[in-house]
Amino acid sequence: MAATRKKSPGKKLRVVADNRKAHYSYEIVERFEAGIQLQGSEVKSMRVNGASIRESYAEVKDGEMWLVNANIPIFTQANRNNHEPKRPRKLLMHRREIDRLGAAVQRQGMTLIPLSLYFNDRNKAKVEVGLGRGKKMHDKRQTEKARDWKRQQGRILRDRG
Repeated sequence: MAATRKKSPGKKLRVVADNRKAHYSYEIVERFEAGIQLQGSEVKSMRVNGASIRESYAEVKDGEMWLVNANIPIFTQANRNNHEPKRPRKLLMHRREIDRLGAAVQRQGMTLIPLSLYFNDRNKAKVEVGLGRGKKMHDKRQTEKARDWKRQQGRILRDRG
């Protein structure tokens, strides 16, 4: 099945881009780790300049998964061999996982959201993709209320002791 990203003391991950807005807008049901097919200038640019996955999404097309609208800035030293910043990039996953995610998106109205873009402990670029369902406005308010209450609890405990 899907190998989810686990945070253990032995592994070191270097996060390049994080989609913090995704947890606010979507209820993440499942997480998957996928490789990403990049050009050389894209890898160098990610290491130096970072990247943005804020407005990006993943889609299944013709049995392949693609990361659409992710912005990896141009690497200035790559001159004419540079890449296009917002080109669709192929995500590398097992066929069975891609088919299952495509079916979930089609049947259940879910969305594939990139949650983070990082280099793993072997210096391979990876994307954490979440299978999520869009939150309604009242769900977002409930999440915000719970977050504010936790913050307030922390203040109260800190002031008392």
